[in-house]
Amino acid sequence: MRLGVLDVGSNTVHLVVVDAHPGARPVPAAEHKSVLRLMRYLQPDGAISEEGVAAIVAAIADAVAVAEREGIKELLPMATSALREAANGESVLARIQEETGVELRVLSGADEGRLTFLAIRRWFGWSSGNILLFDIGGGSLEITAGRDEIPEVAVSLPLGAGRTTVQFFPTDPPTPEQMLELRAHSRQVMRADALPLFEGTGPYDHVVGSSKTIRSLARLAGSTSVGAAGEERMTLKRAELKDWIPRLGQLDASARQLLPGITPDRTFQIVGGAIVLHSVMKLYDVEELEVSPWALREGILLRYLDSL
Repeated sequence: MRLGVLDVGSNTVHLVVVDAHPGARPVPAAEHKSVLRLMRYLQPDGAISEEGVAAIVAAIADAVAVAEREGIKELLPMATSALREAANGESVLARIQEETGVELRVLSGADEGRLTFLAIRRWFGWSSGNILLFDIGGGSLEITAGRDEIPEVAVSLPLGAGRTTVQFFPTDPPTPEQMLELRAHSRQVMRADALPLFEGTGPYDHVVGSSKTIRSLARLAGSTSVGAAGEERMTLKRAELKDWIPRLGQLDASARQLLPGITPDRTFQIVGGAIVLHSVMKLYDVEELEVSPWALREGILLRYLDSL
């Protein structure tokens, strides 16, 4: 069957169309992406501005039109931290449904982590053993760990690449002081709200990173090889990431997108994402992580197929 996953995130509205059936690997057929950077539209009271709401509605309407042209049987629409935490989130969801016909499923942070972990488990397989997973979105950082398809621990922290950029980098490029402030803040949040939950869950057979931010950083600072089945395998060492952070911080957004792996939709938030990723790798004593091509959207698809 042909399915569509519509992901309304903090940075983009992203539609992925796949051909799939239970027991098979989903095969991408088409995609459509609108870059919104919703954090720009947050007002002081935490509500999304009228301009931002209009942008969301228009982007979803465009995605629905693409889905209809592609002949999908089922659309699986979801929203993550941007709408989950917006002060006017309920009214925005109602307006989206009224104007586009799409009823978004708003995922909790823990749900994001669990669904992403499912995708990573299926990608790496049961023989991969105990997995520790880092996933950096626009609004949040999810950390999960476990030996099964459902993680033993799943935590979501307000340390997404877009959120931290808006909070800590009022200038572009950021100053060294702003970068140090974000580093200290991210480590404080992780120590208080994540590290204690993972005591006793190791050692880990694989440490994995997922999401576009981590894949972008791996293309810039990591290593690429070809796996046994011909698929691309990427790894990222903490030391290499650390070397790149000050260089990224010296460039403005227009210059950063000229670097390998840094796409225009990520260039504004890649410095914040790099600092958060390095911080979590250091706190969890991770020297190198493997990068998964699958993440939340694949988890949504797999869970749906499992339910059939």
